[in-house]
Amino acid sequence: MEQQELKEAALKIMEDSYVGVLATITENRPHSRYMTFFHKDFTLYTATSKKTQKIEEVEQNPHAHVLLGYEGEGVGDTFLEIEGEMSEHDDRSLLEEMWNDHLSGWFSGPDDPDLVFIAIKPTRMRLMNKKGQKPQNIEL
Repeated sequence: MEQQELKEAALKIMEDSYVGVLATITENRPHSRYMTFFHKDFTLYTATSKKTQKIEEVEQNPHAHVLLGYEGEGVGDTFLEIEGEMSEHDDRSLLEEMWNDHLSGWFSGPDDPDLVFIAIKPTRMRLMNKKGQKPQNIEL
């Protein structure tokens, strides 16, 4: 598969898949949890509270791993493995742009003082399980 096709397949997965697994490092051990993701190009964003453990983890070790796209159908489900570096963002324009009704269960709105986004800028991305093909690196 050509790089352009791989990028298009990756963006389609990012567009269609809102829930994925975010793995971070805490006390030198992996810590994984399901998160809701949004994206701008290849950068992922996930909402969290300033009061969560994730913010401490971003500050202590910015490296993250994300699994996104697996639908649970078994062999052949295409998904992304994304390694990246996290950073915290509380820019009001970004919060307003990314705000949606899915977040209203946790936050009062884009002006909620505890709402921040963690950005995950990919350093490595692989398309996985494409109909039995080997993992394919996506050049960013």
